[in-house]
Amino acid sequence: MFNWFRRNKDNNQEQVKQDVAPTPEPQEEAVKEEEEDSASQEQYLEWAKTAFANIQKQKTGGETQTVTPPEDEEKPTSKDEEVVEEVGEETGEQEGITESLEKSLTAPEIVAQVEEKEEETSEVGGNVPAWMQKSDRLETLKETAMDTTEEELDEDFMWSAQVLASQGRSAEDVSMEEFEWLKKLRQGLGKTRRNLINQLKSVVGQGPLNDDAVMEIEALLLSADVGIEATDYIIKTLQERLREEALPPEEAIAYLKEILQTLLDKPLENIEDKAFEPQEGKLNIWLLTGVNGAGKTTTIGKLAHLAKSSGYSCVIAAADTFRAAAVEQVKVWGERTDTPVIANPGKNTDPAAVVFDGISAAIARNADLLLVDTAGRLQNKKNLMEELAKIRRIIDKKAVNAHVESLVVLDATLGQNGLRQAQVFSEAADLTGVVLTKLDGTAKGGVAIAVSQQLNLPIRFIGAGEGIEDLRPFSSFEFVEALLSQ
Repeated sequence: MFNWFRRNKDNNQEQVKQDVAPTPEPQEEAVKEEEEDSASQEQYLEWAKTAFANIQKQKTGGETQTVTPPEDEEKPTSKDEEVVEEVGEETGEQEGITESLEKSLTAPEIVAQVEEKEEETSEVGGNVPAWMQKSDRLETLKETAMDTTEEELDEDFMWSAQVLASQGRSAEDVSMEEFEWLKKLRQGLGKTRRNLINQLKSVVGQGPLNDDAVMEIEALLLSADVGIEATDYIIKTLQERLREEALPPEEAIAYLKEILQTLLDKPLENIEDKAFEPQEGKLNIWLLTGVNGAGKTTTIGKLAHLAKSSGYSCVIAAADTFRAAAVEQVKVWGERTDTPVIANPGKNTDPAAVVFDGISAAIARNADLLLVDTAGRLQNKKNLMEELAKIRRIIDKKAVNAHVESLVVLDATLGQNGLRQAQVFSEAADLTGVVLTKLDGTAKGGVAIAVSQQLNLPIRFIGAGEGIEDLRPFSSFEFVEALLSQ
Protein backbone atom coordinates (compact mmCIF):
# COMPACT_ATOMS: atom_id res chain seq x y z
CA MET A 1 0.00 0.00 0.00
CA PHE A 2 1.44 3.39 -1.01
CA ASN A 3 1.37 5.94 1.83
CA TRP A 4 1.03 9.41 0.37
CA PHE A 5 1.51 11.07 3.76
CA ARG A 6 4.97 9.54 4.20
CA ARG A 7 6.24 9.41 0.63
CA ASN A 8 8.72 12.22 1.18
CA LYS A 9 9.36 11.51 4.85
CA ASP A 10 10.53 7.97 4.20
CA ASN A 11 13.02 9.05 1.55
CA ASN A 12 16.03 11.28 1.32
CA GLN A 13 14.77 14.87 1.31
CA GLU A 14 17.95 16.48 0.06
CA GLN A 15 17.18 18.00 -3.30
CA VAL A 16 19.72 17.93 -6.09
CA LYS A 17 20.25 21.58 -6.94
CA GLN A 18 22.59 22.95 -9.55
CA ASP A 19 24.83 25.60 -8.01
CA VAL A 20 24.98 28.87 -9.87
CA ALA A 21 28.64 29.94 -10.12
CA PRO A 22 30.31 33.01 -11.67
CA THR A 23 31.91 32.52 -15.06
CA PRO A 24 35.41 34.03 -15.18
CA GLU A 25 36.35 31.89 -18.20
CA PRO A 26 33.31 32.09 -20.49
CA GLN A 27 34.41 29.66 -23.19
CA GLU A 28 35.82 26.98 -20.86
CA GLU A 29 32.92 27.32 -18.45
CA ALA A 30 30.40 27.12 -21.29
CA VAL A 31 31.95 23.85 -22.51
CA LYS A 32 32.06 22.49 -18.98
CA GLU A 33 28.44 23.43 -18.28
CA GLU A 34 27.35 21.88 -21.58
CA GLU A 35 29.14 18.62 -20.69
CA GLU A 36 27.66 18.60 -17.18
CA ASP A 37 24.19 19.28 -18.55
CA SER A 38 24.55 16.45 -21.05
CA ALA A 39 25.75 14.06 -18.32
CA SER A 40 22.88 15.15 -16.09
CA GLN A 41 20.34 14.49 -18.83
CA GLU A 42 21.83 11.04 -19.39
CA GLN A 43 21.48 10.30 -15.67
CA TYR A 44 17.86 11.43 -15.64
CA LEU A 45 17.15 9.28 -18.70
CA GLU A 46 18.65 6.21 -17.04
CA TRP A 47 16.72 6.99 -13.85
CA ALA A 48 13.49 7.30 -15.84
CA LYS A 49 14.12 4.01 -17.65
CA THR A 50 14.76 2.22 -14.36
CA ALA A 51 11.66 3.73 -12.78
CA PHE A 52 9.54 2.78 -15.79
CA ALA A 53 10.83 -0.80 -15.74
CA ASN A 54 10.06 -1.15 -12.04
CA ILE A 55 6.56 0.27 -12.50
CA GLN A 56 5.96 -2.27 -15.24
CA LYS A 57 7.12 -5.03 -12.89
CA GLN A 58 4.66 -3.79 -10.26
CA LYS A 59 1.85 -3.99 -12.79
CA THR A 60 2.70 -7.52 -13.87
CA GLY A 61 3.45 -8.91 -10.43
CA GLY A 62 7.23 -8.93 -10.70
CA GLU A 63 7.79 -9.63 -14.39
CA THR A 64 8.80 -6.89 -16.79
CA GLN A 65 5.95 -5.97 -19.09
CA THR A 66 6.67 -6.31 -22.80
CA VAL A 67 4.68 -6.05 -25.97
CA THR A 68 4.26 -9.69 -26.97
CA PRO A 69 2.05 -10.90 -29.81
CA PRO A 70 -0.20 -13.88 -29.07
CA GLU A 71 1.10 -17.33 -29.86
CA ASP A 72 0.34 -18.64 -33.31
CA GLU A 73 -2.67 -20.90 -33.30
CA GLU A 74 -2.33 -24.38 -34.73
CA LYS A 75 -2.97 -24.28 -38.46
CA PRO A 76 -5.48 -26.83 -39.77
CA THR A 77 -4.16 -28.91 -42.66
CA SER A 78 -6.92 -31.39 -43.31
CA LYS A 79 -9.12 -29.11 -45.39
CA ASP A 80 -8.19 -26.44 -47.88
CA GLU A 81 -11.11 -24.23 -46.86
CA GLU A 82 -10.00 -24.23 -43.23
CA VAL A 83 -6.47 -23.30 -44.27
CA VAL A 84 -7.71 -20.35 -46.35
CA GLU A 85 -9.98 -19.15 -43.55
CA GLU A 86 -7.25 -19.44 -40.94
CA VAL A 87 -4.72 -17.62 -43.13
CA GLY A 88 -7.16 -14.72 -43.55
CA GLU A 89 -7.76 -14.43 -39.83
CA GLU A 90 -4.04 -14.83 -39.08
CA THR A 91 -3.10 -12.12 -41.54
CA GLY A 92 -5.62 -9.65 -40.10
CA GLU A 93 -4.53 -10.26 -36.52
CA GLN A 94 -0.84 -10.06 -37.31
CA GLU A 95 -1.18 -6.88 -39.34
CA GLY A 96 -2.67 -5.27 -36.20
CA ILE A 97 0.14 -6.68 -34.08
CA THR A 98 2.74 -5.51 -36.59
CA GLU A 99 1.34 -2.00 -36.44
CA SER A 100 1.56 -1.89 -32.61
CA LEU A 101 5.05 -3.39 -32.60
CA GLU A 102 6.34 -0.96 -35.20
CA LYS A 103 5.40 1.90 -32.90
CA SER A 104 7.99 0.68 -30.40
CA LEU A 105 10.77 0.64 -33.02
CA THR A 106 12.36 3.45 -34.96
CA ALA A 107 12.05 3.44 -38.75
CA PRO A 108 15.67 2.32 -39.41
CA GLU A 109 15.27 -0.58 -37.00
CA ILE A 110 12.10 -1.75 -38.72
CA VAL A 111 13.67 -1.54 -42.18
CA ALA A 112 16.77 -3.40 -41.04
CA GLN A 113 14.74 -6.15 -39.39
CA VAL A 114 12.42 -6.58 -42.35
CA GLU A 115 15.24 -6.65 -44.92
CA GLU A 116 17.18 -9.16 -42.85
CA LYS A 117 14.17 -11.43 -42.55
CA GLU A 118 13.33 -11.15 -46.23
CA GLU A 119 16.85 -12.33 -47.10
CA GLU A 120 16.47 -15.33 -44.79
CA THR A 121 13.10 -16.17 -46.33
CA SER A 122 14.44 -16.03 -49.89
CA GLU A 123 17.20 -18.49 -48.98
CA VAL A 124 14.68 -21.01 -47.65
CA GLY A 125 12.92 -21.25 -50.99
CA GLY A 126 9.58 -20.56 -52.54
CA ASN A 127 7.73 -23.48 -50.95
CA VAL A 128 7.13 -21.62 -47.66
CA PRO A 129 3.50 -20.42 -47.35
CA ALA A 130 2.93 -16.67 -47.19
CA TRP A 131 1.36 -16.76 -43.73
CA MET A 132 4.47 -18.48 -42.33
CA GLN A 133 6.71 -15.79 -43.82
CA LYS A 134 4.56 -13.17 -42.13
CA SER A 135 4.90 -14.96 -38.80
CA ASP A 136 8.70 -15.16 -39.16
CA ARG A 137 8.87 -11.44 -39.74
CA LEU A 138 6.80 -10.79 -36.64
CA GLU A 139 8.99 -13.08 -34.54
CA THR A 140 12.01 -10.98 -35.46
CA LEU A 141 10.22 -7.78 -34.57
CA LYS A 142 9.01 -9.37 -31.36
CA GLU A 143 12.56 -10.10 -30.20
CA THR A 144 13.70 -6.48 -30.48
CA ALA A 145 10.49 -4.49 -30.05
CA MET A 146 10.94 -3.57 -26.39
CA ASP A 147 14.69 -3.35 -25.99
CA THR A 148 14.21 0.23 -24.84
CA THR A 149 11.33 2.27 -23.48
CA GLU A 150 12.00 5.65 -25.10
CA GLU A 151 8.62 5.60 -26.84
CA GLU A 152 6.91 5.35 -23.44
CA LEU A 153 9.00 8.15 -21.88
CA ASP A 154 7.07 11.16 -23.10
CA GLU A 155 7.72 14.76 -22.02
CA ASP A 156 5.49 14.58 -18.93
CA PHE A 157 7.05 11.32 -17.77
CA MET A 158 10.58 12.66 -18.21
CA TRP A 159 9.74 15.89 -16.38
CA SER A 160 8.15 13.94 -13.52
CA ALA A 161 11.19 11.66 -13.37
CA GLN A 162 13.50 14.65 -13.10
CA VAL A 163 11.40 16.18 -10.31
CA LEU A 164 11.35 12.94 -8.32
CA ALA A 165 15.04 12.23 -8.87
CA SER A 166 15.92 15.79 -7.81
CA GLN A 167 14.28 15.11 -4.46
CA GLY A 168 16.61 12.19 -3.85
CA ARG A 169 14.01 9.56 -4.64
CA SER A 170 15.09 6.08 -5.66
CA ALA A 171 14.00 4.82 -9.07
CA GLU A 172 13.06 1.53 -7.42
CA ASP A 173 10.79 3.25 -4.89
CA VAL A 174 8.52 5.48 -6.99
CA SER A 175 5.02 4.52 -8.13
CA MET A 176 2.94 5.24 -11.20
CA GLU A 177 0.53 7.21 -8.98
CA GLU A 178 3.25 9.78 -8.39
CA PHE A 179 3.93 10.20 -12.11
CA GLU A 180 0.21 10.59 -12.81
CA TRP A 181 -0.18 13.17 -10.05
CA LEU A 182 2.79 15.26 -11.21
CA LYS A 183 1.42 15.19 -14.76
CA LYS A 184 -1.94 16.53 -13.54
CA LEU A 185 -0.23 19.21 -11.46
CA ARG A 186 1.89 20.35 -14.39
CA GLN A 187 -1.11 20.42 -16.70
CA GLY A 188 -3.17 22.30 -14.11
CA LEU A 189 -0.52 25.03 -13.90
CA GLY A 190 0.19 24.92 -17.63
CA LYS A 191 -1.55 28.17 -18.55
CA THR A 192 0.14 30.15 -15.79
CA ARG A 193 3.52 28.54 -16.53
CA ARG A 194 3.47 29.35 -20.25
CA ASN A 195 2.59 32.99 -19.60
CA LEU A 196 5.31 33.40 -16.99
CA ILE A 197 8.17 31.52 -18.62
CA ASN A 198 7.82 32.95 -22.12
CA GLN A 199 7.81 36.54 -20.89
CA LEU A 200 10.31 36.14 -18.05
CA LYS A 201 12.93 34.81 -20.46
CA SER A 202 12.71 37.99 -22.49
CA VAL A 203 13.10 40.20 -19.41
CA VAL A 204 15.71 38.58 -17.14
CA GLY A 205 19.20 37.51 -18.07
CA GLN A 206 20.44 40.91 -19.29
CA GLY A 207 21.98 42.31 -16.13
CA PRO A 208 20.27 44.42 -13.43
CA LEU A 209 16.58 45.03 -13.93
CA ASN A 210 15.74 48.47 -15.22
CA ASP A 211 12.45 50.22 -14.48
CA ASP A 212 10.72 48.80 -17.53
CA ALA A 213 11.80 45.25 -16.65
CA VAL A 214 10.63 45.70 -13.05
CA MET A 215 7.23 46.91 -14.21
CA GLU A 216 6.91 44.02 -16.65
CA ILE A 217 7.79 41.38 -14.03
CA GLU A 218 5.47 43.06 -11.55
CA ALA A 219 2.60 42.90 -14.04
CA LEU A 220 3.36 39.24 -14.76
CA LEU A 221 3.33 38.22 -11.10
CA LEU A 222 0.23 40.22 -10.23
CA SER A 223 -1.64 38.75 -13.20
CA ALA A 224 -0.76 35.29 -11.82
CA ASP A 225 -2.41 36.22 -8.46
CA VAL A 226 0.88 36.28 -6.57
CA GLY A 227 -0.27 39.33 -4.58
CA ILE A 228 1.32 42.74 -3.97
CA GLU A 229 3.39 41.86 -0.89
CA ALA A 230 4.87 38.71 -2.37
CA THR A 231 5.51 40.45 -5.71
CA ASP A 232 7.47 43.26 -4.02
CA TYR A 233 9.57 40.74 -2.11
CA ILE A 234 10.29 38.66 -5.23
CA ILE A 235 11.36 41.64 -7.35
CA LYS A 236 13.53 43.09 -4.57
CA THR A 237 15.30 39.77 -3.93
CA LEU A 238 15.80 39.06 -7.62
CA GLN A 239 17.10 42.56 -8.28
CA GLU A 240 19.69 42.27 -5.48
CA ARG A 241 21.05 39.07 -6.98
CA LEU A 242 21.18 40.46 -10.51
CA ARG A 243 23.10 43.49 -9.29
CA GLU A 244 25.80 41.18 -7.95
CA GLU A 245 26.25 39.17 -11.14
CA ALA A 246 24.78 38.84 -14.59
CA LEU A 247 22.83 35.62 -14.93
CA PRO A 248 21.60 34.06 -18.18
CA PRO A 249 17.82 33.59 -18.39
CA GLU A 250 17.90 29.92 -17.34
CA GLU A 251 19.91 30.64 -14.19
CA ALA A 252 17.82 33.71 -13.36
CA ILE A 253 14.67 31.58 -13.54
CA ALA A 254 16.38 28.90 -11.42
CA TYR A 255 17.06 31.56 -8.78
CA LEU A 256 13.46 32.73 -9.04
CA LYS A 257 12.39 29.16 -8.23
CA GLU A 258 14.45 29.30 -5.05
CA ILE A 259 12.77 32.57 -4.05
CA LEU A 260 9.28 31.15 -4.57
CA GLN A 261 10.07 27.96 -2.66
CA THR A 262 11.40 30.02 0.23
CA LEU A 263 8.13 31.97 0.36
CA LEU A 264 6.05 28.77 0.29
CA ASP A 265 8.11 27.15 3.06
CA LYS A 266 8.30 30.21 5.31
CA PRO A 267 5.12 29.36 7.32
CA LEU A 268 6.79 26.06 8.33
CA GLU A 269 9.74 27.77 10.04
CA ASN A 270 8.15 27.76 13.50
CA ILE A 271 6.54 24.33 13.17
CA GLU A 272 8.55 21.52 14.76
CA ASP A 273 7.03 18.66 12.76
CA LYS A 274 6.94 19.93 9.19
CA ALA A 275 5.44 16.69 7.82
CA PHE A 276 1.66 16.50 7.86
CA GLU A 277 0.17 13.08 8.56
CA PRO A 278 -2.17 11.36 11.03
CA GLN A 279 -0.18 10.77 14.21
CA GLU A 280 0.11 7.21 15.43
CA GLY A 281 -1.39 5.99 18.69
CA LYS A 282 -4.04 8.70 19.03
CA LEU A 283 -7.18 10.02 17.38
CA ASN A 284 -6.53 12.72 14.81
CA ILE A 285 -9.32 15.24 14.25
CA TRP A 286 -9.18 17.51 11.22
CA LEU A 287 -11.72 20.34 11.09
CA LEU A 288 -12.48 21.57 7.55
CA THR A 289 -13.71 25.17 7.31
CA GLY A 290 -14.30 27.53 4.40
CA VAL A 291 -17.02 29.37 2.50
CA ASN A 292 -19.63 27.43 0.60
CA GLY A 293 -18.56 26.63 -2.95
CA ALA A 294 -14.85 26.36 -2.17
CA GLY A 295 -14.99 22.58 -2.44
CA LYS A 296 -15.07 21.82 1.29
CA THR A 297 -17.40 18.82 1.16
CA THR A 298 -15.65 17.41 -1.90
CA THR A 299 -12.31 17.85 -0.14
CA ILE A 300 -13.67 15.85 2.81
CA GLY A 301 -14.42 12.93 0.48
CA LYS A 302 -11.04 13.14 -1.27
CA LEU A 303 -9.21 13.28 2.07
CA ALA A 304 -11.12 10.20 3.23
CA HIS A 305 -10.06 8.36 0.07
CA LEU A 306 -6.46 9.54 0.41
CA ALA A 307 -6.32 8.45 4.06
CA LYS A 308 -7.84 5.03 3.43
CA SER A 309 -5.67 4.34 0.39
CA SER A 310 -2.64 5.26 2.54
CA GLY A 311 -3.56 2.77 5.25
CA TYR A 312 -5.47 4.92 7.77
CA SER A 313 -8.95 4.13 9.07
CA CYS A 314 -11.27 7.10 8.80
CA VAL A 315 -14.68 8.43 10.00
CA ILE A 316 -16.54 11.51 8.71
CA ALA A 317 -18.73 13.79 10.85
CA ALA A 318 -21.27 15.75 8.77
CA ALA A 319 -21.42 18.85 10.97
CA ASP A 320 -22.41 21.33 8.24
CA THR A 321 -26.04 21.10 9.27
CA PHE A 322 -27.11 24.55 8.07
CA ARG A 323 -26.62 24.08 4.33
CA ALA A 324 -29.27 22.25 2.38
CA ALA A 325 -28.10 18.90 0.99
CA ALA A 326 -24.67 19.21 2.66
CA VAL A 327 -25.23 16.10 4.77
CA GLU A 328 -26.46 14.13 1.76
CA GLN A 329 -23.39 15.13 -0.22
CA VAL A 330 -21.14 13.90 2.58
CA LYS A 331 -23.04 10.61 2.67
CA VAL A 332 -22.48 10.15 -1.07
CA TRP A 333 -18.75 10.62 -0.57
CA GLY A 334 -18.88 8.20 2.35
CA GLU A 335 -20.37 5.56 0.05
CA ARG A 336 -17.80 6.22 -2.67
CA THR A 337 -14.90 5.87 -0.25
CA ASP A 338 -16.46 3.20 1.98
CA THR A 339 -16.12 5.54 4.97
CA PRO A 340 -18.63 5.68 7.89
CA VAL A 341 -20.52 9.00 8.01
CA ILE A 342 -21.95 10.24 11.31
CA ALA A 343 -24.88 12.60 10.75
CA ASN A 344 -28.05 13.86 12.45
CA PRO A 345 -31.19 13.21 10.37
CA GLY A 346 -32.85 16.43 11.58
CA LYS A 347 -32.54 19.85 9.94
CA ASN A 348 -30.56 22.75 11.47
CA THR A 349 -29.37 20.52 14.28
CA ASP A 350 -26.50 21.43 16.57
CA PRO A 351 -23.17 20.87 14.75
CA ALA A 352 -21.38 20.34 18.07
CA ALA A 353 -23.71 17.42 18.85
CA VAL A 354 -22.76 15.79 15.52
CA VAL A 355 -19.08 16.25 16.38
CA PHE A 356 -19.71 14.63 19.78
CA ASP A 357 -21.29 11.60 18.07
CA GLY A 358 -18.49 11.53 15.52
CA ILE A 359 -15.83 11.37 18.24
CA SER A 360 -17.72 8.55 19.97
CA ALA A 361 -17.95 6.61 16.70
CA ALA A 362 -14.27 7.16 15.89
CA ILE A 363 -13.18 5.99 19.33
CA ALA A 364 -15.48 2.93 19.17
CA ARG A 365 -14.03 1.99 15.77
CA ASN A 366 -10.47 2.73 16.89
CA ALA A 367 -10.16 5.05 13.87
CA ASP A 368 -7.01 6.96 13.06
CA LEU A 369 -8.71 10.02 11.61
CA LEU A 370 -11.98 11.92 12.12
CA LEU A 371 -12.81 14.42 9.36
CA VAL A 372 -15.29 17.11 10.41
CA ASP A 373 -17.27 19.08 7.82
CA THR A 374 -18.11 22.40 9.51
CA ALA A 375 -20.56 25.12 8.49
CA GLY A 376 -19.41 27.50 5.80
CA ARG A 377 -22.30 29.98 5.72
CA LEU A 378 -22.43 31.99 8.92
CA GLN A 379 -23.52 35.60 8.91
CA ASN A 380 -20.53 37.16 10.64
CA LYS A 381 -17.27 36.42 12.40
CA LYS A 382 -18.97 36.38 15.81
CA ASN A 383 -21.25 33.48 14.80
CA LEU A 384 -18.35 31.66 13.22
CA MET A 385 -16.19 32.10 16.30
CA GLU A 386 -18.94 30.90 18.63
CA GLU A 387 -19.73 27.83 16.55
CA LEU A 388 -16.12 26.75 16.16
CA ALA A 389 -15.36 27.49 19.82
CA LYS A 390 -18.25 25.25 20.86
CA ILE A 391 -16.93 22.43 18.65
CA ARG A 392 -13.45 22.82 20.16
CA ARG A 393 -14.89 22.59 23.68
CA ILE A 394 -16.61 19.34 22.76
CA ILE A 395 -13.35 17.98 21.34
CA ASP A 396 -11.38 18.99 24.45
CA LYS A 397 -13.86 17.20 26.73
CA LYS A 398 -14.60 14.14 24.64
CA ALA A 399 -11.18 13.52 23.04
CA VAL A 400 -8.63 14.83 25.52
CA ASN A 401 -5.59 13.29 23.85
CA ALA A 402 -6.67 13.91 20.25
CA HIS A 403 -4.41 15.74 17.82
CA VAL A 404 -6.49 18.53 16.25
CA GLU A 405 -5.85 20.38 13.00
CA SER A 406 -8.00 23.18 11.58
CA LEU A 407 -7.76 23.52 7.79
CA VAL A 408 -9.38 26.19 5.64
CA VAL A 409 -10.39 25.17 2.11
CA LEU A 410 -9.61 27.86 -0.46
CA ASP A 411 -10.85 27.96 -4.06
CA ALA A 412 -7.82 28.91 -6.17
CA THR A 413 -10.00 30.24 -9.01
CA LEU A 414 -11.19 33.09 -6.76
CA GLY A 415 -7.69 34.51 -6.44
CA GLN A 416 -7.45 37.52 -4.17
CA ASN A 417 -11.20 37.46 -3.44
CA GLY A 418 -10.93 33.94 -2.07
CA LEU A 419 -7.89 34.99 -0.07
CA ARG A 420 -9.86 37.73 1.68
CA GLN A 421 -12.54 35.18 2.57
CA ALA A 422 -9.88 32.91 4.02
CA GLN A 423 -8.57 35.81 6.11
CA VAL A 424 -11.99 36.02 7.83
CA PHE A 425 -11.72 32.38 8.85
CA SER A 426 -8.11 32.91 9.88
CA GLU A 427 -9.16 35.70 12.26
CA ALA A 428 -12.12 33.76 13.65
CA ALA A 429 -10.66 30.26 13.88
CA ASP A 430 -7.40 28.83 15.11
CA LEU A 431 -6.28 27.69 11.67
CA THR A 432 -3.23 25.46 11.21
CA GLY A 433 -3.15 25.04 7.43
CA VAL A 434 -4.70 25.54 4.00
CA VAL A 435 -6.18 23.20 1.41
CA LEU A 436 -5.89 24.81 -2.03
CA THR A 437 -8.44 23.41 -4.49
CA LYS A 438 -9.35 23.72 -8.20
CA LEU A 439 -5.87 24.29 -9.64
CA ASP A 440 -7.00 22.54 -12.81
CA GLY A 441 -6.17 25.04 -15.53
CA THR A 442 -8.63 27.84 -14.87
CA ALA A 443 -6.91 29.06 -11.69
CA LYS A 444 -3.75 31.14 -11.53
CA GLY A 445 -1.09 29.25 -9.63
CA GLY A 446 0.47 32.33 -8.07
CA VAL A 447 -2.28 32.39 -5.45
CA ALA A 448 -0.36 29.70 -3.52
CA ILE A 449 2.47 32.19 -2.93
CA ALA A 450 -0.05 34.83 -1.83
CA VAL A 451 -1.59 32.37 0.65
CA SER A 452 1.76 31.65 2.27
CA GLN A 453 2.78 35.31 2.32
CA GLN A 454 -0.45 36.94 3.53
CA LEU A 455 -2.02 34.24 5.73
CA ASN A 456 1.32 32.87 6.99
CA LEU A 457 -0.23 29.40 6.91
CA PRO A 458 1.36 26.30 5.38
CA ILE A 459 -0.41 24.74 2.41
CA ARG A 460 -1.09 21.16 3.45
CA PHE A 461 -3.00 19.76 0.47
CA ILE A 462 -3.52 20.82 -3.12
CA GLY A 463 -6.17 19.81 -5.64
CA ALA A 464 -5.54 19.75 -9.38
CA GLY A 465 -8.74 18.26 -10.75
CA GLU A 466 -12.21 16.97 -9.98
CA GLY A 467 -11.39 13.26 -9.72
CA ILE A 468 -11.17 11.42 -6.42
CA GLU A 469 -7.40 10.98 -6.95
CA ASP A 470 -6.79 14.67 -7.61
CA LEU A 471 -5.99 15.83 -4.07
CA ARG A 472 -2.51 15.22 -2.69
CA PRO A 473 -0.17 16.48 0.07
CA PHE A 474 1.51 19.72 -0.94
CA SER A 475 5.19 19.87 -1.90
CA SER A 476 6.66 23.33 -2.46
CA PHE A 477 9.45 21.92 -4.63
CA GLU A 478 7.06 20.04 -6.93
CA PHE A 479 4.71 23.03 -7.12
CA VAL A 480 7.44 25.50 -8.09
CA GLU A 481 8.88 23.11 -10.68
CA ALA A 482 5.40 22.69 -12.20
CA LEU A 483 4.92 26.46 -12.18
CA LEU A 484 8.26 27.45 -13.72
CA SER A 485 9.57 24.39 -15.56
CA GLN A 486 10.74 25.17 -19.06
